[in-house]
Amino acid sequence: MICVVVNNPKDWFFHSSHIRVVSAKDYLTKDEFIQDKNIKVFNLCRSYRYQSIGYYVSLLAAARQHKVMPTVATIQEMKTQSVVKVLTEDLERLISTTLEKAPPSDVQETKLSSGKNVPMFTMRIYFGHTVRKDYERLGQAIFSIFQAPLIKAVFVKPNGHWEVQSIVPISANEIPDAEKMWVVEFADVYFATKNFYHKKRHSSPYDMAILVNPEEGSDAPSNTKALQKFEKAAEAVGFNVEFITKDDYSKIAEFDALFIRETTRVNHHTFRFAQRAEAEGLVVIDDPLSIIRCSNKVYLAELMHRARILTPKTWILHEDNTEKLVREVSFPCVMKQPDSSFSRGVVKVNDEAEFLREAERLLDMSDLIVVQEFLPTSFDWRVGVLNGEALYVCKYYMASKHWQIVNYAKEGQDKYGRFETLPVELAPRKLISMALKAARLVGKGLYGLDIKQVGDQFYLIEINDNPNIDAGIEDKILRDRLYRHIMQYFALEVSRRKNLLSS
Repeated sequence: MICVVVNNPKDWFFHSSHIRVVSAKDYLTKDEFIQDKNIKVFNLCRSYRYQSIGYYVSLLAAARQHKVMPTVATIQEMKTQSVVKVLTEDLERLISTTLEKAPPSDVQETKLSSGKNVPMFTMRIYFGHTVRKDYERLGQAIFSIFQAPLIKAVFVKPNGHWEVQSIVPISANEIPDAEKMWVVEFADVYFATKNFYHKKRHSSPYDMAILVNPEEGSDAPSNTKALQKFEKAAEAVGFNVEFITKDDYSKIAEFDALFIRETTRVNHHTFRFAQRAEAEGLVVIDDPLSIIRCSNKVYLAELMHRARILTPKTWILHEDNTEKLVREVSFPCVMKQPDSSFSRGVVKVNDEAEFLREAERLLDMSDLIVVQEFLPTSFDWRVGVLNGEALYVCKYYMASKHWQIVNYAKEGQDKYGRFETLPVELAPRKLISMALKAARLVGKGLYGLDIKQVGDQFYLIEINDNPNIDAGIEDKILRDRLYRHIMQYFALEVSRRKNLLSS
């Protein structure tokens, strides 16, 4: 059933065979809407303010396991200007190119809180479409981020370039009379063509999205064959699987689980996907907190120090202690951007001149830099951990004539060192113990812990929240059981949450 929920059905000015228009009071109180889980809700109430009837429609729809638009998470995101600006960062170029072409008749003037008069442009987006085709692409891009049926986006030009001032959901009675005929058309097409219940294509009870980036190529955390194995394993434990990309942000609420198989960063769409998914109640790997914790080596250095987990000798470099540290460290040493990953953003410096040069370069990108003693080894241990359990153990050997496992100066397969995969039970017990202890400090997700061995001592190098799992490498021992184990974790967590909601 597809329900358009409004304060008063008279507010909705057209009827369609594809939808049922119901009052908010009926939706909130009648048994048919309380008991039926197979409902898609479009909330067009007059207000979404906190604890208003419109707010409760979206809130209780989630509790009833209905698919709702907008969700409470979307409502809250749209209320906060700083969040709106972060979520629309990737649209800056599209906003500029679209609005610079807007005719003067579409641009008004507004006064900012500073008293300055600036150009203003208002765009209304109905089910992902705009009345003027010139603005269609921008409207669809905004709709893909903020899933609300009816949206008003306001842009201002205070400093010579257009920027978002606000993006808010609007109700049916806020639609100008001249545009209602367009809304009728857009809504009818939307409801007629959308497949809201994609899970019915199969008999599987749950839906999983796997976020990938086809452009990452060999740097992706899972190769094509591994992704196929993840898909097969997920289907075997009860998931319909859909591979999504950064353009599918609007789809997140349709799923029960999100598995991120794209390199994660905090200031990045992968983090926004994780945040939105967690807010929508999905089981998420990598969860936002794990991304935050693992993506910053300054944080990890402090965390490991406090937990008394052995690491290479570590200093935190900032602009005020450069001269002091250059006298303290031993050369060669390693300098790391806090958000470096898989050998990128990590440099070895051999003398004071290199140190000072790299310090200046790196401090332009981050106010804090990690400096560590250099521990030369022929390989790094990698322990894969999920929910506090070690799944696999690998030795990643250094690339030929290089001090890291990847030599980005080379092209092709020879830029990687060889690997060796071991059964967990045959790995050194001290190694596994350190990995599990360190992983517990970060969370219960899927992690790859990089550890160096010097003699009988083990030194934690870093914790990766988005570890590589490639067919033919990390799965060398467990084979398909590795993928099944990870997907069983998702299935158990989804089932547990569903049961909690039903009990």
